[in-house]
Amino acid sequence: MRSHKMTRGLEKAPHRSLLYALGLTREEMDRPLVGVVNSANEIVPGHQHLDRIARAVKTGVLMAGGTPLEFSTIGVCDGLAMNHEGMRFSLPSREIIADSVEIMASAHPFDALVLIPNCDKVVPGMLMAMIRMDLPAIIISGGPMLAGESRGQPVDLISVFEGVGKVKSKKIQEQDLEELELNACPGCGSCAGMFTANSMNCLCEAIGLALPGNGTIPAVSSARIRLAKSAGMKVMQLLKDNIRPKTIITPKSVANAVAVDMGLGCSTNTVLHLPAVFAEAGLDLSLDIFDVMSRKTPNLCRLSPAGPHHLQDLHRAGGVPAVISELARKSIFDLNALTVTGKPWGKNLEDLKTRVLDHEVIRSIDDPYSSEGGIAILRGNLAPNGAVVKQSAVNREMMIQNGPARVFEGEEDAVEAILAGRIKKGDIVVIRNEGPKGGPGMREMLTPTSAIAGMGLDRHVSLITDGRFSGGTRGAAIGHVSPEAAEGGPIALVQEGDEIRIDIYRGSLMLNVADKELERRRRDFKPIIRETGSPLLRRYARMAASASNGASFRV
Repeated sequence: MRSHKMTRGLEKAPHRSLLYALGLTREEMDRPLVGVVNSANEIVPGHQHLDRIARAVKTGVLMAGGTPLEFSTIGVCDGLAMNHEGMRFSLPSREIIADSVEIMASAHPFDALVLIPNCDKVVPGMLMAMIRMDLPAIIISGGPMLAGESRGQPVDLISVFEGVGKVKSKKIQEQDLEELELNACPGCGSCAGMFTANSMNCLCEAIGLALPGNGTIPAVSSARIRLAKSAGMKVMQLLKDNIRPKTIITPKSVANAVAVDMGLGCSTNTVLHLPAVFAEAGLDLSLDIFDVMSRKTPNLCRLSPAGPHHLQDLHRAGGVPAVISELARKSIFDLNALTVTGKPWGKNLEDLKTRVLDHEVIRSIDDPYSSEGGIAILRGNLAPNGAVVKQSAVNREMMIQNGPARVFEGEEDAVEAILAGRIKKGDIVVIRNEGPKGGPGMREMLTPTSAIAGMGLDRHVSLITDGRFSGGTRGAAIGHVSPEAAEGGPIALVQEGDEIRIDIYRGSLMLNVADKELERRRRDFKPIIRETGSPLLRRYARMAASASNGASFRV
C-alpha cells in the first residue's frame, strides 16, 4: 500500500511516532489510510454542513476496514464574491484547490481519497486533483439547497438578484425585496437551481466518479448522510479492486458528460471546467465536442433559471439516472462506461430500477423541450475561437438579434448604465477586459444579467462578454468570447454603435464592420492593462490559458 511509505520499516519509526501523536494505534496504521478532503467553512452556505458529511464518510471508511484522516481545502462562494473585486479570485481558486489536494495527498501518501466539495470552483478543482493523483477515489458532494418560498411561489438566489432590477424599475417595492432576501435561501446546500455547483455535481455522476444521487439528493435529507456513508465504504472496494479515476475516465465518459450537460441544460461554466478536468487525464476537450453534442442531444430539463423547476424536483423525478436512461434510448449516452460503483452505467440503471417519474421535469426524449442541447457554441468574426451561450435559458425571440453595441470596459460601468435606465430595447451590451488575463480572473457576471432581467429587458437586450456568467444567468447572455480583449481579440475593436448580429440558431456571432476598418482599428489598438495589487492575480494573468481551452494553467 502507498501509505507504507510512512508506516512500515525501521527507518519510519519517526513517522509512526508522529502518527501516534494523532492518537492512532498501530492497528489503525496497518489499515489503508484514506484521505477525506473536506471543503467545509462557515462563510459558504453550501459548505456549512460538510463536517456532518465528512463524519458520515469516515464512518463508512471505518465500517469497511480503513482508517480515515481528514484534511481541508479553501472554497469561495461565488454569490458572495459577485460584483466586486472578490470575484476575480473565484476561478483562480480552482487551480489552488487542485494543487492543495495534490500537495496534501503527495506529502502524506494516502492509499485512497474521498473528496467532499459542493460549490462552484471546488467541484472541478477536486475533480482535477482526483484525476491528477489517480488514487482510488470518489466524490461525495454536500448536495443542493432546497428552493425557498415567497408568497406561495418557489424562489432562489436568482430571484433576489433579479429583484434588485425590479426595484429599480418600480416593479416591486423595497419591502418585497427584503422578503425575498429572507426566504430565497432557506438553509444549507448549493443554491437550488441548475447553477454551476449543481451542474458539476450532476456531471460527477454522469462521468462515473460519484455515486448516483450525488447531484440531486437535497443537502438536508438523511439520504445524503447515507450516501456519504456509502461513499466511504465504496472507496475501500475501489482500493481493493484497484479501480482508479483514469480507469473510469475515457473518451466515452467525456462524451457522456457532455451529453448529460446538454440534456440537463447545465451552466455555461461547464464549458470552462470540463476541458480543465479531462485535460488531467490527457484528453483534449475542445469547444467542438460541445457543439457536436449540442446538435444531437435534446434538452430534456428546464431547471431554474431556464424554467420553474429546482434540484429537488429533478431528484423527485428520478435524478441524473433518469436523464441518462432517456438519452440512452437514442444511443446518445454509452451505458458501457464504468463508474465508481464498480459497474457500468447500464447495470447501475438496472439496479436502481430507473424510470422517469415526472415527465414535466424530465421530458421524454421523444418530446423534449428542444431538439438541441442546453448550451450552444457561437463563432464568427467577433469570436473566432468561439463563445458560449445557455440557449435553453434564452427566449425564442432573442435567438436572433441585430443591434447597436453599447461598449463597457468592465462590469461595474455596465451595471450602472443598466440600473440607470441608459440601456434601451434592442441594444447589445458588450463588456470586455473581463477574461482570464484581462480581468484578471474572468469574473462571473450574474449582476448585469440579473439587472437586465429585473429591468424587464431580458426579451430585448443581449449581453456579450469575454468574461463568464453564473449558472443562474438567463437571457441572451453570450460569454467566453475568445480571443479575449487583452489578447487582441476582435471584441477589443468593437466601438460604441457598431452593429452586431447574433444568430444562436446558426451558431453565429458577427460584427458588421468592414475588414479594412477592423484592420485600421487593430493598428491603433492598445490593450488595457488592469493594475492589481495581488501577486496571485498577476500570476494567474500570466499563466491562464484561453477560455476556449478551459482557462486552466499552462504548464
